[in-house]
Amino acid sequence: MARTPTVTEDRAKSKQVSALAGLVPFLMPYRRLLVLALLALILTAAVSLVLPLAVRRVVDNFNADVVILDQYFGAAIVIAGLFAFGSGMRYYLVTRLGERVVADIRRALFDRVLGLSPAFFERIMTGEVLSRITTDTTLILSLIGSSVSIALRNSLILLGGLVLMLLTSAKLAGLVLLIVPVVVVPIIILGRRLRKLGRKNQDWIASSSGSASEALSSVQTVQAFTHEAQTRAAFADVTEKSFASARTRIGTRAVLTIFVIFLVFTGIVGVLWMGARDVRAGAMTAGELIQFVIYAIMVAGSVGALSEIWGELQRAAGATERLVELLHATDPVKDPAQPKTLPSPVKGDIRFDAVTFRYPARPDTSALDGISLHVRPGETVALVGPSGAGKTTILQLLLRFYDPQQGAVLLDGIDLRDLDRTDFRRALSLVPQDPVIFASSARENIRFGRIDATDAQVEAAARAAAAHLFIEALPQGYDTYLGERGVMLSGGQKQRIAIARAILRDAPVLLLDEATSALDAESERLVQSAVETLAQGRTTLVVAHRLATVKRADRIVVFDQGRIVAQGKHDDLVAEGGLYARLARLQFTDGTAS
Repeated sequence: MARTPTVTEDRAKSKQVSALAGLVPFLMPYRRLLVLALLALILTAAVSLVLPLAVRRVVDNFNADVVILDQYFGAAIVIAGLFAFGSGMRYYLVTRLGERVVADIRRALFDRVLGLSPAFFERIMTGEVLSRITTDTTLILSLIGSSVSIALRNSLILLGGLVLMLLTSAKLAGLVLLIVPVVVVPIIILGRRLRKLGRKNQDWIASSSGSASEALSSVQTVQAFTHEAQTRAAFADVTEKSFASARTRIGTRAVLTIFVIFLVFTGIVGVLWMGARDVRAGAMTAGELIQFVIYAIMVAGSVGALSEIWGELQRAAGATERLVELLHATDPVKDPAQPKTLPSPVKGDIRFDAVTFRYPARPDTSALDGISLHVRPGETVALVGPSGAGKTTILQLLLRFYDPQQGAVLLDGIDLRDLDRTDFRRALSLVPQDPVIFASSARENIRFGRIDATDAQVEAAARAAAAHLFIEALPQGYDTYLGERGVMLSGGQKQRIAIARAILRDAPVLLLDEATSALDAESERLVQSAVETLAQGRTTLVVAHRLATVKRADRIVVFDQGRIVAQGKHDDLVAEGGLYARLARLQFTDGTAS
């Protein structure tokens, strides 16, 4: 299950820190908060730059009148108070802004991904998407809530400190500026490498998350086939590669830190040595030298902090690229700008007009090849045929999970591509082959079919689906928590919950994809009776391998290799011979299929 991160292969190279511009739309709604945070940041930076001036005054006037000294120390307390207030406000405003923006990003990402068609998820693992929503947004939170604030503050201190150093001693400031190019070069060179390594590291983390998600969601299959050792080894391999990538990134950043700190503080020592000679020569006072040294230390500290932050900015830029990429992911299935409206009430007239469809993952194989099919309102049509013949694809196109490459799918005479998906899907009710049970109560799982249904309506749907008795027998009845993916239920019980959900939805078009495949004979008979009652007056499409469940359909359509090879009543199709007769003989005579 382990694999290399395909997202890295599909994406263009990073756009460096400019990628952070993708966060601007999320920051703009909070301009006022942003301005207040910036003002608090400027206040703390300005107060920091004023402090060395006070120190110089104290040193040069140490032997002055006590009253003057008291004034200087009193001013220092005021400066400390301003600094404390500004720092506190900066932390509150910036952290709040970060949390607010990241919450908006996560919501926007989830909203976007939830609406993407299944074609999108053929190209990316769910675990990778979750990694972007969690891990990458955590990096963004660190960026907005800390890194950017520290970077701006240190940038202001750097610029202000350089100006005040020039005013204090142009000669010593000139010597300091000679060091700057020596420091900047390794930052640029190693910073580019850090960006690439940070992006690669995030991709491996996403791959690790995807591998774990896949294994854990299929844990019963893994254990049943005693595949634990191989699965652990595969996950360990991806995790080790992620660690190796992180180790390289950390090593590069450590080398950058060593270069910057050594060069900067070596320069400070040199400047201090030159300044001490000037003090001895009377060219400057001791207070001026101390003031200059403090500014030099502040500037050096700012450069060091910025070099540290640069790595964080590079990682955040990579994360931002990944998030923006997800927000702008192209979806082949799109709603029209001006959708048409279905007639009310919906009749349920379904037509496939010369439809040819190939799944994106299998572009050379036609799942449907020139299919034309008309299902009249209120008709029950069964779709039968071997596995892979195209039966379930019919339902997926009708739900518009995909669009056909040729032809059209129409509902009440309107092409589905001209309708809003949310609008026309309200007219459809689905019972999938693999029923989905959510991690909530039995009642809420059934109510998923119609969110405004009363408890009495939920229980009536459960009775119709032959689910009431086993639900009542659960520890808390309808309020029993069913666990992730319905782990507390058997396959048949899950299917009856899904059928109850569809019954509750009460839609004019009913889609049953192997709806009774996991039921025992008694439950199947009960559910079949409920489905027949439910199908009255509704357009019903039934996909089934078990022909006993479709014998009483108004029409049976036989599929083979993406084409319709026969259609008619059960008895007529058996009399005709061909594929359906062979399938019927296998099931009803030889008994090789249940």
